[in-house]
Amino acid sequence: MHIKPFRATYPKLDRIPSNDLFCSEAKNAFPDYLRQGWLTETDEDALYIIQIEDAHRRHTGLIALNHVRDFLAGKVKKHEKTLSEREQHQMQLFLRWGAILKPVLLTYPPVPEINAWLQDFTQHNAPLFEMYFPNDDQTHRVWMAPGVADWHYLQELFTRHVPGVYIADGHHRISTLALLHKQLKKEHANLDFDHLFCAFFSTDQLDIQDYNRVVDGLNGLRPKAFLTKIAALFDIEPIENPRKPRKKYELKMLFREQWYRLHWKPEVLSAAAANHPVLLDVNLLNELVLHRLLGIGDIRTDERILYIEGSKGLKGIRKTVRAGHDRVGFALHPVSFSDMMRIADAGESLPPKSTFFAPRLKSGLLVKMLEK
Repeated sequence: MHIKPFRATYPKLDRIPSNDLFCSEAKNAFPDYLRQGWLTETDEDALYIIQIEDAHRRHTGLIALNHVRDFLAGKVKKHEKTLSEREQHQMQLFLRWGAILKPVLLTYPPVPEINAWLQDFTQHNAPLFEMYFPNDDQTHRVWMAPGVADWHYLQELFTRHVPGVYIADGHHRISTLALLHKQLKKEHANLDFDHLFCAFFSTDQLDIQDYNRVVDGLNGLRPKAFLTKIAALFDIEPIENPRKPRKKYELKMLFREQWYRLHWKPEVLSAAAANHPVLLDVNLLNELVLHRLLGIGDIRTDERILYIEGSKGLKGIRKTVRAGHDRVGFALHPVSFSDMMRIADAGESLPPKSTFFAPRLKSGLLVKMLEK
């Protein structure tokens, strides 16, 4: 990977009435923020370090540019399909803003030398700024590293140890920038469509959370028939004190106020392995239960399927199930980094709403202006 420093735009903290409101409204109000003088630009190129601290841990990464040709060459690997209508919408936003408001989140296997440099820099230098977000109970700190020696050292480490990265969040922002690079570079020669705006976090600095499902209606099945068909796919056991699944191939199901522990039957896994180079609970659930059993057609558009972020826990599933009639909820174990990477390496895609990476970056916190 070929990383590059840049000049960042960031908030003037003394002008902002609310950190949460500033970032949540950045996509709608960014031109107003510029007119009101709520943002300032660094006066020299630099690499940036970002650290997001919550109640559980600190997550530290590097923010830098990366040439779009690395994405076009397959070195920035995707695991989701993108939609052309979303790309067109994102393209219009980039042009209207004249900026990219949030870096794409990229991940890679840990490199001890990079981790050590990040830790040393954050321990011995004061942040450029920090912002606390009460709604998430998170503190976001940003450091500026303007030293040319630091750039060269990190550039050499990335070139030598990080041959490729994986998109954790921002598939449409990357594909949109690639389209701008291909289609409008000459028309907008004053704008930089050559570089991706990236936040590099090694896998040991990120968490993958579960993404769970609730289905509205049993596709005409009576409750007893539904449980009989479930028992043909899983070893099923009623439980009184449910916890989230602790390992792959284990699920939890909520149906009629009763929780169940589910384990895929060995013969089901064996049969599915012939069609899937990487067996994932989410694929098996989508195909064998949601589609064949419960009649979900297109999981992207069918309004009967509801997605529950893992951060909402089993309580979020229970609340959603109770809000409708004949609903059934499924809790899944999170997709592992290794499985996500194997899927991306094979050029395959994960189903929608399969992963939720934490922490999430904030819009407007660190901005890349497009004007050269």
